[in-house]
Amino acid sequence: MPSFPDHPLRYDLANELHARPFPAIRHASQAAIIALKPERNAAARDRELDRAHLLALLDRHGAQHPKPGATHYTGQIGRYQLKWEQHTEFVTYMVFGEGLSDRAFDSQIWDVFPEDWMAAAPGLRVTSAHFRIDEGGDEDQAIAADVADWFVHESLAVSRVLDGAAIIASDFRIDPAGHMRFALFPARSTGPARIGRIIQRLCEIETYKAMAMLGFPRARSLNARMAEIDSGLSDLLRDMTSEESPADDQLHQLLGYATALENLMSRSAFRFGATGAYEAIVHQRIEVLREERFLGRQTFSEFMLRRFDPAMRTVKSTESRLRSMTDRAFRAGELLRTKVEVGRSAQNQALLESMDRRAALQLRLQETVEGLSVVAISYYAVSLLGYLLAPVASEFGIEKPWVTAALVLPVVLGVALMTRRIRKMVH
Repeated sequence: MPSFPDHPLRYDLANELHARPFPAIRHASQAAIIALKPERNAAARDRELDRAHLLALLDRHGAQHPKPGATHYTGQIGRYQLKWEQHTEFVTYMVFGEGLSDRAFDSQIWDVFPEDWMAAAPGLRVTSAHFRIDEGGDEDQAIAADVADWFVHESLAVSRVLDGAAIIASDFRIDPAGHMRFALFPARSTGPARIGRIIQRLCEIETYKAMAMLGFPRARSLNARMAEIDSGLSDLLRDMTSEESPADDQLHQLLGYATALENLMSRSAFRFGATGAYEAIVHQRIEVLREERFLGRQTFSEFMLRRFDPAMRTVKSTESRLRSMTDRAFRAGELLRTKVEVGRSAQNQALLESMDRRAALQLRLQETVEGLSVVAISYYAVSLLGYLLAPVASEFGIEKPWVTAALVLPVVLGVALMTRRIRKMVH
């Protein structure tokens, strides 16, 4: 069998597809998840702090450590299974184990996270959720009674998922303990692997929903500043049609608006981009659940349509408006540049006309000087020739004034021709 040379990352990339298996969760169990994110610069955080925080928890329970540089981990801590994952901006801790108490959402499972350990976390809680997995086999009316007792009616969402494999319910509200609540009622025939996949999907829906919502307050905070810039930019464009305001002042104002817009764009680009990606994941995770309506209740997708999607549309609208304003500032810069160039062309044209007038005056002056030069040269030439020819003329009885008079015309003509020839040679 032929052997081909492998790319050095071939096995790592293939194994990555299987590196994060779904948990296997049985009936009558509980699960809890918490997502932690640094308040600022989360994407560029020191990821070793995340791993150090994980190791501190594992040491509390005497659990085995993950490999150095690991971005995910699954292991046993006490009576629970722990699943830890490191993401671009946040980390998640998920614990699950068998056993239900008489209270629907007993807080005992949260004892796995000590308070002092949570206080030392290298990030803040973005969300946390408590999951109750029922024993299964309940009738629809009994399930309806339970969810009516556990959740707030106004925001309650309930649906049958995965072709009747389970019923899921939540009101997406934070309970007095500080957690979201989700209830899962699996059919008796639903196995631990499928229950684990459903819980994993619910964890992702809640986590990515919370992360996506971080873009909403950013969008609202930008709207006031954008309105101020938009008003100033509109006034500037209106002033550009007038000749009263100097172009230099307009250029200074435009530079300020363009700088402010670019600053807003750079500060919000990552958050808005991440919000769009998280929103897509939320809808994709809900879609794969294949929801069916349960006793006329709203489904998870309908809840997101009414409560989550408007916030996402606000983020998208703000991002689109910011880009549009940045484009407007760019176009205004092009218009102002054209206006300045037209003004400069007019100035250059006036300067050229002035230079033409000066050149014409200089030419006339030069011609005048040349005429005077012909007269002066002719005068001196006639005088010299007169002195030279006077002795000869006296021999023939011709007086000097007659000699001078006879020399004037040929001398002047000769000097004029010579001056003209020299001027042609120069030009």
